[in-house]
Formats: sequence, C-alpha cells, structure tokens
Amino acid sequence: MSTERKQEITLNLKDVRESMNQVLDGKRQARLVAVSKYKPIEDLMYAYENEQRHFGENYVQELTEKSEKLPRDIQWHFIGHLQSNKCKTVAAIPNLFVVETVDSAKKADALNKACVAVDRQGPLNVFVQVNTSQEDAKSGVDPNNTTDVCKHILESCSQLKLLGLMTIGMFGRDPSLANPDFECLVKCKSEAEKALGLDGLELSMGMSADYKEALKEGSTNVRVGTTIFGGRKLKTEL
Repeated sequence: MSTERKQEITLNLKDVRESMNQVLDGKRQARLVAVSKYKPIEDLMYAYENEQRHFGENYVQELTEKSEKLPRDIQWHFIGHLQSNKCKTVAAIPNLFVVETVDSAKKADALNKACVAVDRQGPLNVFVQVNTSQEDAKSGVDPNNTTDVCKHILESCSQLKLLGLMTIGMFGRDPSLANPDFECLVKCKSEAEKALGLDGLELSMGMSADYKEALKEGSTNVRVGTTIFGGRKLKTEL
C-alpha cells in the first residue's frame, strides 16, 4: 500500500468536496462521481476508504472487472459510449447505479430489453445524453429531440427509470464565461419537465475543469477524474 498515493487521493478528494460545499453553500446537494477509468483497484480503494461510493467507468470490460473485485456497496456509473451488444453485460451488474449515456430511443429500447433478459431487480436509472455542443464527434441526442427521447423512456421502457439529462460538452471553454453547454442542458431540462409534467430531473454536467461552474448552473451530478486521481494514461500506454 502506497502511503504517499493514499494521501494524495485523500487530499484531492477533500479539496473537491470542500470546493463543492463552497458552491452549494448548504442550499442543496450534488453527487460526486469519481471517474476512475484506467485507474488500478488500489486507487479506487483509497477513495472508497475516504467514504467515496459513486465511481464512473467508460469501458464495459473495465467496469465489469472492477465491479466484481470491489465492495458491493459501490454505486457504479457507466459514462462511456454504450454499444447495443454490450447492454446485457452492463445491465447484469447488480450495483450499477446508472447508465449516463442513453443517446437514442433505440439505445433505451436495447437497455430496457437487456434488463428483462438478465432479470434485473428493479428499474435501472438512466440519463439521456444530450449533444449540447452539437459536435459530430460526440454522441448524444440533438437538444431539439431531448423531450421525445425522455417521453419514449417514460412510456415504453418500464425497466428504466429516467433520472435526468447528461452532457459532456465542448472541451476547452473559458471557465470565466457562461458555458453554453450548461445553459443548453438546463433549457432542455426545463422543456422536458414542462412538456411531460415532470419535476426534479437531474443534471449530470461538469468535469474536473469546470465542475464548480456546472454546480453554479444547477448540476446535481459532477464527474471528476483527473482532479482526484491525477492524469490518466492513454489506453495505448497500458
């Protein structure tokens, strides 16, 4: 056990939580998801020992392997692009808290069907991923179609529970300026709630570089990796 590494993660987690508390100022709560892709089991355990329970993974195989080795009270978030042929594998993880990247009605159907096939206990939480920056390289529903996909999940996917909306947004935006991705997701939330008679949809937005700004704009779920665990190795380096 590396004492230095444990101290590093402990201090980083403390700093992030304090920053979150300063922004939230006791007025509401938000969930911290520790993004742990490519990180060793030991790193996750250091965070776990500091009462971190929500972890985010981008790859199905890595999520599956870690979920089998780590404590069962961890709440896993799948935050990567989900292929339809991997839905069963993901749905079978008993302590999967949410799939944050449902990017079409078709994907919702595949995940709903997978939950039935693996006899999952209770509905699986999902976020609808919205391509707020409308970049070709990013997955996600067009902002104008967000309400339709939410409606489809509510009406046609009994094994899924619509938790809220998620965006990755454009990288490299100036944190001192209003973030158009956050503004767009807030607008999508408002429109979906009004059209579908909902209240309290969550917003998953904000990462290491901009989670404080995201919280100010109403985020309830921030996905922080580098600020907690340090820089990640590229997949090709592993």
